[in-house]
Amino acid sequence: MPTIRAADLEVRFEQLGAGPPLVALHGATSAGRVDFAAQLPGLATAFRVYLPDARGHGGTRWDPDSGFHAEQLVEDVKALVDALGIATVHLLGFSMGGLTALAFAARHPDRVRTLAVAGISPEREPRASVVRKLLDPARIERDDPVWARQLASRHDPAQGPGGWRRLLPAIAADVATQPLLSPGDLRAVTAPTLVACGDRDPLVPVDQAWRLSRQVRDGRLIVAPDCGHEVFAERSALLNEALAGFYRSTEPAARARAERHPEVHR
Repeated sequence: MPTIRAADLEVRFEQLGAGPPLVALHGATSAGRVDFAAQLPGLATAFRVYLPDARGHGGTRWDPDSGFHAEQLVEDVKALVDALGIATVHLLGFSMGGLTALAFAARHPDRVRTLAVAGISPEREPRASVVRKLLDPARIERDDPVWARQLASRHDPAQGPGGWRRLLPAIAADVATQPLLSPGDLRAVTAPTLVACGDRDPLVPVDQAWRLSRQVRDGRLIVAPDCGHEVFAERSALLNEALAGFYRSTEPAARARAERHPEVHR
């Protein structure tokens, strides 16, 4: 897969499809091909989809010991779209990637055509408590060796031996301390926004997702029944239908936002 220099990173990314640019941001410990596997065939028929590896993940090399912070992830997205020459973009994000997309849309509202996020809350708890337990390397190696092998296969080739063991505690520490978006920040999100959650997500209670959908300027909510955190995978048919309807209904607004800020060179 290609890489591109974006600020202090060599970002590895995958590109597929043709059409307006859409950047899909994966969740913590994961990768775009994993989190959006069921969505990519449909998305690639309508968009030029970019799937970047977040810093410290997959092929985007980064030592978490030098610092891993949510604010860096937001700046990484800006650096990436600048390097690609993209002025405005559709953003799709899951979990960590969803919070990154939300914060980018709050800081750079004129650069976002639409925003679709799943499995996120701008509130600290219960997210931080669940993540602290979930991303404990010792627990994973003891109780979930299959996942441990997957994490090693996904991250260690580029990050070095034991890379995933360094990454997970750094993510958990950041979730516990990262600055939270204020109601004013959320009100700055002007792009049409779809918020999705599972009704049994241990990280994101439905009422938190509902509040988020009401705090952004133009939000809507979909709650997937009998579903945990992995909403894109667990309820892929429902989410695919919701995304298709969302993009159809917001196409005039997205086109108008793009026309105000034409692409730089790609």
